[in-house]
Amino acid sequence: MARVITYSRNVFLPLTTVCRNSCGYCSFRTPVKSDALLSPTRVRKILSLGAASGCTEALFTFGERPDEVEGFPTLLSHNGYESILSYCQAMCRESLAKGLLPHTNAGVLTYKELAYLKKVNASMGIMLETTAPVPAHRQSPGKNPELRIEMIENAGKLRIPFTTGILVGIGEGMEDREESLMVIRDLHRRYDHIQEVIIQNFCPKEGTPMAGMPVPTNEEMCVTIGIARDLLPKTVAIQIPPNLIDAGALIPCGVDDLGGVSPLTPDYINPEHPWPGIDRLREIVGNATLKERLCIYPRFIEKGWYSSEIEGLIKRLEQKMQERS
Repeated sequence: MARVITYSRNVFLPLTTVCRNSCGYCSFRTPVKSDALLSPTRVRKILSLGAASGCTEALFTFGERPDEVEGFPTLLSHNGYESILSYCQAMCRESLAKGLLPHTNAGVLTYKELAYLKKVNASMGIMLETTAPVPAHRQSPGKNPELRIEMIENAGKLRIPFTTGILVGIGEGMEDREESLMVIRDLHRRYDHIQEVIIQNFCPKEGTPMAGMPVPTNEEMCVTIGIARDLLPKTVAIQIPPNLIDAGALIPCGVDDLGGVSPLTPDYINPEHPWPGIDRLREIVGNATLKERLCIYPRFIEKGWYSSEIEGLIKRLEQKMQERS
């Protein structure tokens, strides 16, 4: 039987680029300015276009704890919102109304904040990145591994279908990567909530402190993917971003999923790397079968890990997926 490689068709909505962290490899973060918030009008337009293009997922992201950055609360209040979380929840409801399932990746959140957003999200996520203390994170309080591990655990307690992963090449070593993956494995053993683990390669950005750092080789990535596949149960997908690396060369190493790919919006984290089209994805997977999925995996739908507010849309989209395949 041919292998199946999955992907999700989405729109990418960075609600703000304001962030309390200052990572050595990031070009996403910007100061507070008039256009630092994606307006409700713009969000609705992107969602409408996404629905018309057959997208099923709305990926909501924003810089971590932007409310802590001077000037951002004023920018929010001018748009009628008191916090970035209330704004995110409102835009998730706009997404549901347009027929797209929200998936939010918002940096470190508390148990209470996760519960608040679970009501309107089919799945959520945060990258662990690494358990190692690396120089790239010196000015980033939210990259404290203990905080991220606590959030992943809280997501398990709340039965949130969850995505996490590691970032390869930011100053950690192979032993650190294995340790990070073992932490993820152990959390999943406890709560059975991890849908997918992303093995993402570092991409240097011009103008950042790490602009001259080397990128991980395909061989290095393949070994890391293999470790992940050996450590994690088969029910957890191993994902790589097909716009950032030679995905075709790495699929044989143990890759199951190519993540969210957008026919409309760029990868705002890595805008210099455009998404491949669906035809290109078919070429990348080679002899394997390319299959579209929702942002909530089937086994979590079967378990009923979603709120009543999004149940109807999940069931409708699940039926459409079955009809397509």
